[in-house]
Amino acid sequence: MPAYAKPLDEDARLLAELGMRLRLARKRRGMSAEKLAELAGITRVTLHRLEVGEPAAASLGTLTRVLGAMGMAGDLTLLARDDRVGHQLRDASLLAPKRPPLPRLIALKDLPYLRTVAAWHLPDEDTKLTPEEVFGLYERNWRHIEPEKIVGKEAAVLKKLTNTVGKGVLLV
Repeated sequence: MPAYAKPLDEDARLLAELGMRLRLARKRRGMSAEKLAELAGITRVTLHRLEVGEPAAASLGTLTRVLGAMGMAGDLTLLARDDRVGHQLRDASLLAPKRPPLPRLIALKDLPYLRTVAAWHLPDEDTKLTPEEVFGLYERNWRHIEPEKIVGKEAAVLKKLTNTVGKGVLLV
């Protein structure tokens, strides 16, 4: 088994581009490969492997030493600093309308269709069940349920249960 996993095509392309930029930075500074390798405390062969984008040479420690030897260690602070996708996801969640959480217990009297189809055996209509128990009743008895008859508050509760307890899926 190799010491590292074979990179994907995109990974290999990114490593090759990084290596090319490192080599260009070294040449712009007028440094030989031997001199930079000595300053970074690595072998010339390791530097060459890093400059051609070989995955085994591209350890974070090696990259840090090479950048430091060229006076570019601060460039590491730029990696993933502007996480645009992360900001977009967070902003979308902040702007999403707030929905009140499910109650810890749900009264069966608020779910008339479920009560008649799947919870008829429970003795008292004032019975309260956890959201997980209610969701389980819907799932287990779905073959007896006519979805178009679930309306109003009960439909809203079922939708919220599916999105929270069921993680977006009603297993029927």
